[in-house]
Amino acid sequence: MDAPALFDLLADGPVIAAVKDGDGLSAALESSVPVIFLLYGDILTVGEAAARCHAAGKAVFVHLDLVEGLAQKEIAVDFIARSTEANGIISTRPALTRRARELGLLAVQRIFLLDSMALRNVERHFSPDAADLIEVLPGLMPKIIRKICTSTGKPVIAGGLISDKEDVTGALGAGAIAVSSTNPAVWNM
Repeated sequence: MDAPALFDLLADGPVIAAVKDGDGLSAALESSVPVIFLLYGDILTVGEAAARCHAAGKAVFVHLDLVEGLAQKEIAVDFIARSTEANGIISTRPALTRRARELGLLAVQRIFLLDSMALRNVERHFSPDAADLIEVLPGLMPKIIRKICTSTGKPVIAGGLISDKEDVTGALGAGAIAVSSTNPAVWNM
């Protein structure tokens, strides 16, 4: 899958199921969401979870920082690319997202915006070649989402604390191309 194909999927269904356990994965597989973010697992189970997503016709992204048994090194990206059916990875580490792109995986750079200093760091140091998309957490800041969309020139996913339709429409209205949520009620809107 390439970036334009992902953007087309998200244009049709801009809610991403972010799953933290097996029950969440089962619910996401039965939902209408086109994309799943795997926020759990270990080196023994991540391949099977990605295969289940593909079998259900879903695009899947593995959050490398949350998979037990994988070091925060580029070799972990190589493992995901060679040993799973993942379409891409999520990470807070630019070196890992950059490596994913080198290997033909899509890359989501996850950014936690805790204060104005974090926002300034994104505006100053974000490298456009480091990721295909940016996921901004928390996703309940329309003004900041607009600013990130403008300053980085990358598609933005709003995640974290998204819990109802108002949150979804607020983030999308601010320029996010999608939202990610662990809340199954949001997936089925």
